[in-house]
Amino acid sequence: MVKLVFLGPPGAGKGTQASLIADFYEVPHISTGDILRTNVAEKSSLGIQARNYMDKGDLVPDQLILDMVKERLENPDAQKGWILDGFPRTVTQAEEFFKKCEAGGEKAKSGSFFHVINLQVPDDVLVARLLSRGRQDDKEETIRNRLQVYYQQTQPLIEFYKARQQLIIVDGDNYIDAVTSALKQAVDKIYPK
Repeated sequence: MVKLVFLGPPGAGKGTQASLIADFYEVPHISTGDILRTNVAEKSSLGIQARNYMDKGDLVPDQLILDMVKERLENPDAQKGWILDGFPRTVTQAEEFFKKCEAGGEKAKSGSFFHVINLQVPDDVLVARLLSRGRQDDKEETIRNRLQVYYQQTQPLIEFYKARQQLIIVDGDNYIDAVTSALKQAVDKIYPK
């Protein structure tokens, strides 16, 4: 049963790769942004709570995001596995996610509930990729600042997963097909068919 969390800096291609891998293993690609938008649009009880924060310009609290993710993972399509993109983003979220999984009775053969793929790409390549999109807000200084913020927030999370022996590092500095192939090899080692 494939259960993966995808990490990677802006421009690493994690959304693209998460989607390709999810299709290949026939599991849902679950983005926290999509979950949030769906809950708000459907005016679910969690969506209404989230909207109250969003309308004030506040961040949606970790616990609310966690509840939305957990609810999404209980859907029938996620019973044979899933790929999470954009969550957990902090060590606190990761610890809470573990508690929720444990409370739900989840346990994988490897001793962890899920594994984490970290797509590594050199900063200069990330900057070039993001600049090539041609978006107005994608200026080099802004991009480098976003990368610094990402590393500051994510480095503790990477160490957290490494300590739990859940982290798998994949080189994302290649053509899309080559990265997808490397990811499939890594996933097949964790979840042999």
